[in-house]
Amino acid sequence: MDQLTPYELREPDERGRKTGRDVVAWLIGLILVPAALAGALLGGMRAAETDLPLPEWLPSSVTRLLEGGAGPASGTDARVLYYRDPDGKPAFSPEPKKTEDGRDYLPVRVGADVSFDDKPKTAGPGGGATADASGRKVLYYRNPMGLPDTSPVPKKDSMGMDYLPVYEGEAEEGNTVKVSPGKLQRTGVRTQAAERRVVVRPVRVPGTVQLDERRVTIVSTRSDTFIEHVENVTTGERVRKGQALLHLYSPEIAAAGAQYLSVLNEVGGANGGRPLLIEGARRRLENLNVSQEVVTEIERTRKVPMSMVWTAPRDGVVLERNAIEGMRAPAGEVLFRIADISSVWVLADVPEHELGLIKPGQAVTIRVRSLPGRSFTGRVGLIYPQVNKETRTTRVRIELPNPEGVLLADMYADVEIGTGAAKPVVAVPDDAVIDTGERQIVILDKGEGRFEPREVKVGARGGGYIEVREGIQAGDQVVTSANFLIDAESNLKAALQGMAAAPPPAAPGEEKPQ
Repeated sequence: MDQLTPYELREPDERGRKTGRDVVAWLIGLILVPAALAGALLGGMRAAETDLPLPEWLPSSVTRLLEGGAGPASGTDARVLYYRDPDGKPAFSPEPKKTEDGRDYLPVRVGADVSFDDKPKTAGPGGGATADASGRKVLYYRNPMGLPDTSPVPKKDSMGMDYLPVYEGEAEEGNTVKVSPGKLQRTGVRTQAAERRVVVRPVRVPGTVQLDERRVTIVSTRSDTFIEHVENVTTGERVRKGQALLHLYSPEIAAAGAQYLSVLNEVGGANGGRPLLIEGARRRLENLNVSQEVVTEIERTRKVPMSMVWTAPRDGVVLERNAIEGMRAPAGEVLFRIADISSVWVLADVPEHELGLIKPGQAVTIRVRSLPGRSFTGRVGLIYPQVNKETRTTRVRIELPNPEGVLLADMYADVEIGTGAAKPVVAVPDDAVIDTGERQIVILDKGEGRFEPREVKVGARGGGYIEVREGIQAGDQVVTSANFLIDAESNLKAALQGMAAAPPPAAPGEEKPQ
């Protein structure tokens, strides 16, 4: 084997090392390219911002990428994502388009700022107020998260959010807040006009059906009697006024009848005798609860009946029957109890905190569990003047017609009392009112992105609406969605105005001005 020269021994080694360096550079490039792309997406860092030199053996494409060379995405040759209105209006198009006056829509390329808000121009080297695209002067920039931090030039907060511009003239509008169209679209602000309507809030409480106390009658005698016969009338049956219930004999009634007949015969007739004697004898029979029909029969026949018929005093249902044939009934004994159920009561227990909404005469809807699908309409008749100590409820009486007699005593009922004003009032949706606990506020839409918090006085609530007694009028546009964000903007604006009016803090070592 020939002996190799030193050159021949080194030449393959130099070529090997050269090839090895190329392979290593290729591998490093393969690793650093994705890393550099990921770093650029996450933090916006560029290799050119560092002071570390790059190795000379890196490929030129990797070196340009790490040194922050502009790619095609950031130049004029970048791909167009969409086209936007040249005036900054929220109008976009995926294809080239012209406005109504013939101007071209502006292209928005990959990597361009797609914010809907107008970007103010950067302050010049001399500082001072800047101007946005519309020419309005920017006084300062405020923290987007509501922190009490302002800046004379555009900047970002710790989360990368742009500070918001405060334009000249906005401080002169009091609590009015100016919101850009883009922000209105992103936050989903919706408005609705205040209108006059009837605000009704139903109060739903349980209740029971009860008999009308004024329509219950007791059948009894005012003297000791003996029951000779009871008609075929039982508990639960309906009777008519004047219908015979029983036949009875009363010694005291018979004696009074005989005296009346004696006076009639003694003075020569009912029309020819002394009126005072006749009137006295008749009054005694009436005091014993003898009906006028029996008195007329005595005058006609000139006889005193030994057995008298007792009739029903009213139409109704027999609730109780205690009369038995052959029994002796003392004076005042309850023989029958009859109730007229053509009208009934519903007694409802209303919680104490809702008692102020209930007033006599309000319409009430009644539903009973035994009659599904049916409802009955009545009126609040009386509010009982007492609160139950255990349940903290007050009983309310509703008078309810019952012509068919389907409502029975002690039935359970679901009571719905319609409270609120019977006349139309100015009302807004529930979502439009911000209740702070001490006051109520609505956000008034003044047009062109201007909003004003307005303190109001509210009244009745119901059906998703709130009555507004003071503060706004019918037709005013109020914010019903995202009103909390606008209210926060207004509070922040007031705080910033207060900070601007306050004297500047004293420098270290200086005394604070008095």
